[in-house]
Amino acid sequence: MGDKAHTHPGAAGRATAADHPQSIRNVVLVGHSGSGKTTLVEALALTAGAVNRAGRVEDGGTVSDYDDIEHRQQRSVQLSLVPVEWDGIKINLLDTPGYADFVGELRAGLRAADAALFVVSASDGVDGSTRMVWDECAAVGMPRAIVVTHLEAARADFEEMTRICAEAFGGDDPDAVLPLYLPLHGPQGPDGHAPVTGLIGLLTQKLFDYSTGERKESEPGEDQLPGIEDARNRLIEGIIAESEDETLMDRYLGGEQVELKTLIEDLERAVARGTFFPVLAAAPAVEGARQGIGTVELLELITRGFPTPFEHPTPAVTTIDGKPRELKACDTEGPLVAEVVKTASDPYVGRISLVRVFSGTLRPDQTVHVSGHGLTDRGHEDHDVDEKVGALSTPFGKTQRPVTHAVAGDLVCVAKLARAETGDTLSAKNDPLLMEPWEMPDPLLPLAIQAHSKADEDKLSQGLARLVAEDPTMRLEQNQDTHQVVLWCLGEAHADVALERLRTRYGVQVDVVPHKVSLRETFATKSAGRGRHVKQSGGHGQYAICEIEVEPLPNGSGIEFVDKVVGGAVPRQFIPSVEKGVRAQAAKGVAAGHPLIDVRVTLLDGKAHSVDSSDAAFQTAGALALREAAADARIHLLEPVAEVSVLVGDDYVGAVMSDLSGRRGRVLGTEQTAGGRTLVRAEVPEIEIGRYSVDLRSLSHGTARFSRRYARHEPMPPQIAERLREEARQAS
Repeated sequence: MGDKAHTHPGAAGRATAADHPQSIRNVVLVGHSGSGKTTLVEALALTAGAVNRAGRVEDGGTVSDYDDIEHRQQRSVQLSLVPVEWDGIKINLLDTPGYADFVGELRAGLRAADAALFVVSASDGVDGSTRMVWDECAAVGMPRAIVVTHLEAARADFEEMTRICAEAFGGDDPDAVLPLYLPLHGPQGPDGHAPVTGLIGLLTQKLFDYSTGERKESEPGEDQLPGIEDARNRLIEGIIAESEDETLMDRYLGGEQVELKTLIEDLERAVARGTFFPVLAAAPAVEGARQGIGTVELLELITRGFPTPFEHPTPAVTTIDGKPRELKACDTEGPLVAEVVKTASDPYVGRISLVRVFSGTLRPDQTVHVSGHGLTDRGHEDHDVDEKVGALSTPFGKTQRPVTHAVAGDLVCVAKLARAETGDTLSAKNDPLLMEPWEMPDPLLPLAIQAHSKADEDKLSQGLARLVAEDPTMRLEQNQDTHQVVLWCLGEAHADVALERLRTRYGVQVDVVPHKVSLRETFATKSAGRGRHVKQSGGHGQYAICEIEVEPLPNGSGIEFVDKVVGGAVPRQFIPSVEKGVRAQAAKGVAAGHPLIDVRVTLLDGKAHSVDSSDAAFQTAGALALREAAADARIHLLEPVAEVSVLVGDDYVGAVMSDLSGRRGRVLGTEQTAGGRTLVRAEVPEIEIGRYSVDLRSLSHGTARFSRRYARHEPMPPQIAERLREEARQAS
């Protein structure tokens, strides 16, 4: 790599359909927010001739981050596809958000890609969340390379950043993370900073000078070669260590000169296999240049070193009834299997689905079968339907450029799939198949909302349905206990984007209200109550009297109703009426308006009238008896308790455990896991962890994850219970 000089601009913005998987590369850009991913994508598009010097597509707008929300927030919030062409290879660049709230978009990008480009800022270093994504890629063997950006910063040090990357990403083999090029610096400015003006190729020992605005290749001076000798020798040894020729290292150490062609071929194989991870440099282009510094070298690496879709393992595929189905890798003539990796709504075109084709060839106006995984617990519709594919296109900024087909290995936008959602499988109508879903994080930040006006109320359900159809990391809950509409999100920024999309895209204005947890009530002591419902106002009256005893039961018992009436004091036909009244009142609550649970209600005695007694009268009497029993008893307010599991780096275990204790949590135990991490298990009241996803991210600098599941309801501390009762009284 780096042994060819490129002077052509590539494909100047053409929308082409690849005809063979061999001519496709799918690359996802990964890195923390502000590392320069979007800037790098635009620089690559500029070098490939897809955008003009202003970094804009031919018909206006930026090539990435073109959404209005992204403009306002000055950061990426969604996955963007930017296709470019270089040396006859179609490169699908997948730009992902770096902020943790949009990790669902990142995971979609990882699913669609065959290799990852980790973008690291020379001024910020490597953060914990980037290391976690690296480990995820390593677990599945995804090929990776590293690009160091922001080299124009005053204190930027490429050599130091390379060392940090080797330490962070190299694991047991830091020599698997080595630079292919070293920055070439120009004269020092008044501030003492020497700007990057080009690169020195370690393998080719060539200079690539960008200082004039055009990439020019030359031989290094005699004074420059000693400066690269150590780095070059280390790189050669690192490449040879990954060579399939086991004799090569002995020959090299014995003094034999290894041919440049052999080194480059071994390097390309090692990168494609995911065993060697080259480090490259990128810097802004000089004024008026068509090539950003390092972009040609990066495009060469992608086209020659990154794997083709043939080398990407196809996710597991089954028939609709769950039987495994073997597919030939990336067979353009095979059965159609494609996956929706992103869903978006365009105000003019309607729903647009970004699809990765894994097998077969997708064509416009084709009828396909849409299979979903039934994420009904997240508010997503379960479906298994046939749909007609609309136009196929490739995105470029806000525009869609038509293409004639999409072969296995390619990415394409599909219009007018009304039912397909992110994560769904598209397959042949007569051969329906289902792809194994990719892992998505659980949304753990609740956002309780209500329509701002009656007009908004009419549009709210449709707007929410579209929102969750686009984003599988969002969960919609209609809480029957609290009567709240709750949108579960990944964090505050995720919630802000959801609210803005509701307002701007779907025309729905909502108000955010305090989130309520599902509280319960129970009797702490045994009590008795008498319900008397006697009314006579002329004509048919109402007469029912019943006496009950209420006693607490163990957790999880629900409500038991026992009949101990003797002598027919309450006629047999009215005993179910008493039970019905008791249960109805229990559902409404007896103290603070929360459902009553875990009690035994025993009907002991009562009175009836031969004419005026009725089903309705005894229902009312049963409810009154339960309320009277509650007035004379001590009532516990029960709160839901969650079992929480926190996976956190060892450095933050103490802080996490202390924080959980401060939330009235009980730590159940800890467990050491791989990678210097600890799993902390605890039980914490749900009322204390409404914002835990936000607080934990701050506490652990974004390196911890947690999960939660409902454990049980248990009594709330008296002082907190009394405060909530007082709030309920004031609200009523």
